[in-house]
Amino acid sequence: MAEELMNEVDELEELEEDDSQKGMFMTFRIGDECYGIAINYVNEIIGTQAITAVPEVEDYIKGLINIRGKIIPVIDVKIRFKQEPFEYMDRTCIIVIDVKDTMVGLIVEQIADVITIDEKDIIPPPSLNQNSYGRDKYVTGLVRVADEVKLLLDPEKLIRDEDPNALE
Repeated sequence: MAEELMNEVDELEELEEDDSQKGMFMTFRIGDECYGIAINYVNEIIGTQAITAVPEVEDYIKGLINIRGKIIPVIDVKIRFKQEPFEYMDRTCIIVIDVKDTMVGLIVEQIADVITIDEKDIIPPPSLNQNSYGRDKYVTGLVRVADEVKLLLDPEKLIRDEDPNALE
């Protein structure tokens, strides 16, 4: 009986955590644009570190890093968006995300903020063309915060390629 009660308490705590993160987004900058990713995908934020290159992978996959014994692939988001690479600086960091039990590091120019967005304020991205290239195919919504439009990303589409084995 006590064990069942403890399990129910654990489940309630997990639900409360999920509710507290609802509508929260980690925002970051890449060039002049500000992007957001739902906070429930974010595992941690780390500084840049030595990246082990992997031969014969897509150019946006920079390689592998070791975080406390876990080997994690790292993606340069700017290159993923088919933009010119940038020089890593002191504000450059890696956002480690967990998408369906796949851990991936996203290299971004700098963290902007954590914001809370009401779901009704998110507007769908305009459909520019049927064969959307670059960042447009990764954007799930847009939101205006102050005088800036933030592009909300779908982390699943960001880490998946046309080739499902590209990151494995």
